[in-house]
Order: sequence, then C-alpha cells, then structure tokens
Amino acid sequence: MKVKWLGHASFLITSDKGTKIITDPYKPGAFGLEYRQIGDSADIVTVSHEHDDHNNAGAVPGKPQIIKGAGVHQAKGLEIRGIASCHDECGGKERGDNVIFAFKIDDTNVCHLGDLGRPLTDKEISEIGKVDVLMIPVGGAFTIDASAADKVIAQLKPKVVIPMHFQTERCPNFPVANADPFLKGKKNVKKVDGSVVELKANQLPKDTQIYVLKPAM
Repeated sequence: MKVKWLGHASFLITSDKGTKIITDPYKPGAFGLEYRQIGDSADIVTVSHEHDDHNNAGAVPGKPQIIKGAGVHQAKGLEIRGIASCHDECGGKERGDNVIFAFKIDDTNVCHLGDLGRPLTDKEISEIGKVDVLMIPVGGAFTIDASAADKVIAQLKPKVVIPMHFQTERCPNFPVANADPFLKGKKNVKKVDGSVVELKANQLPKDTQIYVLKPAM
C-alpha cells in the first residue's frame, strides 16, 4: 500500500488493488490551517470527530462512503473498526469525543488515532489490537504531545510510526509544536523526501521505525 500525507491529520491510503481511503479531511483555513484544498478522490473517508480541521468529507471528490463513529463498519470489502476515545484528558469535557480507526489493508494493520487527547486505556488498546502502521498526533495543545505520543507508541508497539498534527513550514500559524520535540534524541527516524511512503507487509521493519513525511497540500 501507499501512504500519502496530505497535511494535518489527513492521509490518502491506497491499497495494492486501488482502494483509496482518506482520513480526517480538513477544511482549508480552519483554526489557522493553510494547507490547500484536498484534490485527491477517495472510495472511503474516515472522520474522527466533528471539528472543521477533520470533518470536511463533503469536499472530497469521488462520492466516497463516509465512516464516522465507534463500532464496526463495512466499506468496499474492508472492515473498519471505530474505537471510542477522548479528545482531551477530561473525558471529553473540554474538546469532546474522538474516534480511533483501525483496519487491515494489504495484510497490514493500520491505526489512525485522530485527535487523541491522552494515553490509551487498556480497553482501547485491546479494541485496537495489533498495529503495524500508526498515524499519531504529536503537536500537543489540542492533542497528545511528544511525551504522551511516546507513551502511546510504547503501548501499541507499531512497526511503523507516521507523525501528524504538528506545525509545518506550510502551516506556520497553526498553534501547536512542530515535530522536533517528538523526534529529539530518536535514532529510528527516516525523513522522507516527499509526501508518500510505500509499505509492504513482508518488508516492514522489525523494530519501530518513524517515517516523517512532507505535506502534499
């Protein structure tokens, strides 16, 4: 499969058979986001919560099936599990609920954490299950920060980590940290010269590898 970082918490995941999933499509301008409008089409769109920087599903080309909420969803031959979680450390009282999405594609277990606001509970870890590829917020302020992201990675033990929801050169006014605090001191980091990484189930690293992508939009 190919994983393309569109920007913020939005990825385009394309299976070997051509099925396209877009996660958390943002609305340009929301909360100071300066990424361009997403132009990629999709078969499936997942929405972790109803904030404008994550729920712009109606603007995605291709008339995709939109997946929201906790529970088991069926879409284009895939089973997508939504795991209820929180957008903050106060049980959702500050920023509301968040849904984690986990699914298997090309024999690879993918997990997108959305705007997770605290480390995972034992129940959430159990519901997520095995994780090969993890998309994780690291910028803090509205989500977990670098330190909490390290704890979540230790909880899930993924083979590949792709950070998201951090400040970039294309989005300098978004009020969160850049990726540097998360990457500091880590040796298992590969900075990709582009927005796309291709991953194959039989070629995933033994030990956790962090791939830092450049936003496409």
